Amino acid sequence: MSVPVSQMWTVASYVLKQKILGRKRYPLVLMLEPLFRCNLACAGCGKIQFPVEILRKQLTPEQCFQAVDECGAPIVSIPGGEPLLHPQMPEIVEGLVKRKKYIYLCTNALRLEKALPQFKPSKYLTFSVHMDGPREEHDHAVCREGTYDIAVSAIKAALKQGFRVTTNTTLFDGAQPERIRGFFDEMMELGVEGMMLSPGYSYEKAPDQEHFLKRNQTYHLFRNILSSPKKLWQFNQSPLFIEFLKGNYDLECTPWGNPTYNIFGWQKPCYLVDEGHTKTFAELLEAVEWDNYGTRSGNPKCANCMVHSGYEPSAVDATFSSLKGLLKTARLTMFGAPKTNRPLPQLESDDRIDDAESPQRPDRKQTELPVLQ
Repeated sequence: MSVPVSQMWTVASYVLKQKILGRKRYPLVLMLEPLFRCNLACAGCGKIQFPVEILRKQLTPEQCFQAVDECGAPIVSIPGGEPLLHPQMPEIVEGLVKRKKYIYLCTNALRLEKALPQFKPSKYLTFSVHMDGPREEHDHAVCREGTYDIAVSAIKAALKQGFRVTTNTTLFDGAQPERIRGFFDEMMELGVEGMMLSPGYSYEKAPDQEHFLKRNQTYHLFRNILSSPKKLWQFNQSPLFIEFLKGNYDLECTPWGNPTYNIFGWQKPCYLVDEGHTKTFAELLEAVEWDNYGTRSGNPKCANCMVHSGYEPSAVDATFSSLKGLLKTARLTMFGAPKTNRPLPQLESDDRIDDAESPQRPDRKQTELPVLQ
């Protein structure tokens, strides 16, 4: 099982409580960004493009705890930047474990193996290691050779010491389905708990704007990757979200489900779109015109977004919103996905993905950023 029963029960009971209380909008996962700085400069990332004075800033443990308490979500994801560059990250994690929050500490793993002695294995702590495909694809995505091997070594070390470990894979235009399927086998052989998948989102500040997936490309790619899935593959995601990626289930974005808190405050409206910040979580829920976001809104920023941070909470909500959603999730969990997919709109020629050939990838300079103190 990719998620411990205790975590599944915590999330299920939390969501059912929100339903009983009649809350239309509620947080499921807090995206807690304690800093933006990183030791890599990935071409598809827009988080490290801030000025140096911003990259030097970081949240204090007290600010992190206040945000977690204010939000109340049962799960806390800690992205960045690279969280392990924060000198007080062990203190932050310890405080969240005491609050019995399920933590996914997202890391590129360059510092993970060295940092392991600073943490204690716990059912509440998971290291979510960014692994963007097989060795060649991963190193290309992060613009530095050797990172795949470093990450694999860190994963092995963390598992050996009793830590929970998952992987987080973002796929872009040009991903080759058969190679990604082989990558899934490799991750499962390592012994990771589960894998998280997401199509890349077009950060406005990202250096590479040419390889983000359009919606029809996403459907086509994930249908090829996930056709006849192997039983050994474990995904750390809702079955409904997986079907959504394949175009077999309709979901609308619920950006309030994964609210973001960082050095500027609560980000409007979501982790990926930055349109200002509020001081409190309550103000975030009230200040944002939520109908202006998501595919139905017609907002061009949302047209091709199918990222897990927007749609995974939608899938969880759909599971518990009706008997139909609950039964479909149960069927997918017990028997797997249907072998046939529902029809999709006609794909335009420039939206197609050729399994045999991938588009020419841009040259990406190997880069390791200096650690700002």
